[in-house]
Amino acid sequence: MDAAMVTAIAALVGGPVAAVAAMYGTKGANRAQREGGVITGYNSLTDQLQEERKELRAELAQVRLELATERAEVTRLKLLVQQLGGDP
Repeated sequence: MDAAMVTAIAALVGGPVAAVAAMYGTKGANRAQREGGVITGYNSLTDQLQEERKELRAELAQVRLELATERAEVTRLKLLVQQLGGDP
């Protein structure tokens, strides 16, 4: 076999091998991109849930404060009723 024949055979074999390698590499890159998108979405969702939880904790603290205020008012009124001779 002469050099021209070896070069031609190498080109014929090398082309499909290069194409397969490019497809495999693209497939891996696409998978990495999808996984990156999933991680980004997960992080975004986690951040939103943490923010919502923070807001709910603040709202819960406000409701607890209102409840404590109402209970104190009920206790004050019961004491006032007792002082006036009533039975609460």
